[in-house]
Order: sequence, then C-alpha cells, then structure tokens
Amino acid sequence: MSFNFDNDDEEIMNEINMTPLVDVMLVLLIIFIITVPVINQSIQVDLPSAQSEPVDAKPNTIVLSVDSDGRYFWAEHIITKEQLIQRLTEQAAITPQPILHIRGDKTTEYQNVVFLMEQVQQAGINSMSFITEENKK
Repeated sequence: MSFNFDNDDEEIMNEINMTPLVDVMLVLLIIFIITVPVINQSIQVDLPSAQSEPVDAKPNTIVLSVDSDGRYFWAEHIITKEQLIQRLTEQAAITPQPILHIRGDKTTEYQNVVFLMEQVQQAGINSMSFITEENKK
C-alpha cells in the first residue's frame, strides 16, 4: 500500500456546490405546485341574504361608591342598603346588564365593600370592577 502525499495534485475547493441547493429548490417548487390548488379549492355556495339593523345596545355603566363612614352612593346620590338591593335587582333584569364600577374609600371598613360586592353577586350582575387612583410619587 502506498500513500501519495503530494500536495501538488490537491487544490482547495473555492466554489460552492450548487447541486444540493438546486435539488432542494426543485423539491420545494414541486410541493408548492401540488399544494396551491388544494388551498384554493372551495365549494361555491349561494348564501341567503337577510336584512337586520345593527345593535348598538351598549351596557350602561353604574358607579357605586362607599365613603369612609360606610354610606352607599348610586352615581352621586346617597342610598340606603334596601334601595341598593332593590336597584341592583332591577338592573340585573335589564338586557344587556350594566357594568358596575365600585369606588371604595381607602379608609372605609372592608366589610362595607364586601357587602356591596355580595349584593351585586346575589342580584345576578356579571360585570363588576374597581376604580382606583394611580400612585403619584
């Protein structure tokens, strides 16, 4: 066995072999040629037409507040607990239901806010959120 260690015959290959790149591109082209007609096929259906009026029924927003003394406010008007329960029950029957925003004074007792939340839930109103102020540093 003999080995030829002559460096004269070997040359450094400075060209990129394009054959694998062309093969890959041809395979991708064939895949696209096959799949595009499948994607574009659809069943032609003559859909019925109907006229309707757009519904612009946006739910009302009600702001419920609890002050530091535990008094309840509907919008800006003071109400009793009985009036609160009655109004919440009335609002739960309306379609679409109103969105309630609860404003609780930071010095009020926690039970006052919890009572308000319980009454909203028992009335059957689904949307409730809290209003807070941004911290100013």
